[in-house]
Amino acid sequence: MEHNSTFPIKQTELDMLRDEATSYLKSIQWEQGARAKNRDKDAKDDSILLYLSRANNGSSTEITSVSKTILALKKRLLPDSVAIPVLLNQTLFAVQEGITMGIWVKDSYYDASGLSSLSENKSALDANGKREFESKMHTATAFMLFSKAYKILHDLKPHASDDLSVMKQKFAGIPEVSLLSPIKGVSCSLFYYDKYLGHPDIIKSDKDVIDFTVVYFEALIDEIQLRKSSLEYTETIEDRTYKLENSEFAISGWSNVFSGTAKSVEFNKIKFEQIVGNRDAKHFARRLTERLLSYDFTEKKNPFQELGGFMPVFMGYGIPGTGKSMLIAAIATRLKEYCDELDMPFLFHPMPDTLISTFQGGSAEKMVEWMKPLQDPSKLIFAPIDDAENNLQERTVQGVSAGVKEVIGVFLRYTEGAYAVNYGNSSIGLFTNLPEMLDKAVISRVQGRFKIDGARSEHDFLDQDYLWWRKLDETLPDFVNMQGPKDYEYLQNQGLAKNMGEILSSIEKPSEERVHEIYDKIEKQYKSNEHSFYANLYKAMQKEFPFFSSRDVRNIQSAISLRLTDFDLEDDWFDKPEIYFKQEYDTKFNMLQELMRSNMKGLDFSEIRRQEVVRYLDNVATIADTDFKRKVDARVNQMNIEMEARKTFDNA
Repeated sequence: MEHNSTFPIKQTELDMLRDEATSYLKSIQWEQGARAKNRDKDAKDDSILLYLSRANNGSSTEITSVSKTILALKKRLLPDSVAIPVLLNQTLFAVQEGITMGIWVKDSYYDASGLSSLSENKSALDANGKREFESKMHTATAFMLFSKAYKILHDLKPHASDDLSVMKQKFAGIPEVSLLSPIKGVSCSLFYYDKYLGHPDIIKSDKDVIDFTVVYFEALIDEIQLRKSSLEYTETIEDRTYKLENSEFAISGWSNVFSGTAKSVEFNKIKFEQIVGNRDAKHFARRLTERLLSYDFTEKKNPFQELGGFMPVFMGYGIPGTGKSMLIAAIATRLKEYCDELDMPFLFHPMPDTLISTFQGGSAEKMVEWMKPLQDPSKLIFAPIDDAENNLQERTVQGVSAGVKEVIGVFLRYTEGAYAVNYGNSSIGLFTNLPEMLDKAVISRVQGRFKIDGARSEHDFLDQDYLWWRKLDETLPDFVNMQGPKDYEYLQNQGLAKNMGEILSSIEKPSEERVHEIYDKIEKQYKSNEHSFYANLYKAMQKEFPFFSSRDVRNIQSAISLRLTDFDLEDDWFDKPEIYFKQEYDTKFNMLQELMRSNMKGLDFSEIRRQEVVRYLDNVATIADTDFKRKVDARVNQMNIEMEARKTFDNA
């Protein structure tokens, strides 16, 4: 569902609720449920869970005070300090602000959903009215707890340790979550939070207090997310965004950008010049980096998106050993170097190999966790999926695991549809040796594609060898006693192409047989500079390849738009970022439009269209035919082996 309206959260309104929030910190009472109380006494993590279940010392209700517990912690951790130390203070303040936010959001939901008037007339409600009242109470409580935890994470996450795995191992989960009413919801969540804080094994230092608070409230959000599907009357939550004035903080339905405030993964630094051949791939990678860098952090949009030159999802494919992994590293290297120079935050976010889970629903959960950070508008994100055929394999093939289907479902939902948010700051790259094994719906999301074909020419192979023996030559001069080429300087052909036209100028006709036949047939009826040529070509393609659809036509259109924005950014823009990169959005947009206009003067639209259509249709056919060819080859191979075996057997 789209978020269509934004409501401000005013600081003055929060100020009026702060006393109520403080009273929760001073004292809450909670009666543990039977299940939380009677934890299995032999459970493996019994020390902490038993401790939590015996939290009431036998009485049914206990009053606890988070602020007292924090003071006690201060005495235990820092006995000589007079004032409450900074980190404890910061945590206490963040929790108080979180509760204040939760109360504000709950009040807002009461008014928007009609729960206020149900509460006022509670005694006069009939059975249906009572049901609606209870149901809305549950939803109000869940949203209140979600908002409370979300605000706490927003305030404390930047100050927590990068690696929380040790704390997560100590943490044994939240024994129960109450959604009966807002008071019970807050009391229950603070009761267990307080118990954990008081456990001597959990908190060993003042930094642990912040780390634990982040782990606890992340777990609370996860608990609410698990129960979300059973809540009703959530329309007035999902159709709006609440934004805190003078702050970046906003609540948009149930979406949680922190579920993966991911940290950049380390990678080997590689320059494009070290990659031999792959002109198409290197050119594409260079354009991708320039486009990502044009993103505007203030406006949260990218001028290239408006010009039609941005690819949220792209694909690089080619035979094994042609440099996929090197290319991923080279794109990351280039982006990181520019981001450091231009002072922009960069996230290298490759898909982990361990995504597919054997638990039902586990893969979807992990995939959501991986895709969530891609919706964070505060950094540039490059998210490669290497060997994409492993996790995004064609779903209709026999034996494909439920996990793969879950992963694809999430991928499709987040790349197009209600969940898909693209600010123009992140790009997912699928890299594969086997594009024909990728799911058709996944392939149809791909807006830019290029071949990773490795060394192709005599010069490429010369250079590939040169990169290897050069190291020997540096260590032992004159050891490599061989003649160099007469008319070629090493690596001179490994530079970057000026534009795609340089790479594609030789494309005349489709190279795939079936497409070639269709193309020739249509060319006899129409010229390639007539619009009808393409309409009939697409129709004939669809007849031959039934899965060819209007989505493919849209992808061809976006490939042509990419070519129209296929120009270099000026060199001095990189040397002096204030000329372009540091400009306001509109200025950047106008500068790019100027560049685009001057670039288009030398282009021939119908020729570009022809090249891109041929390139795309070839690609469709290659992917469709390779699968079939592979099966035939495997069969032929098997038959040859059997014939050979018979011969050997007969001669024996």
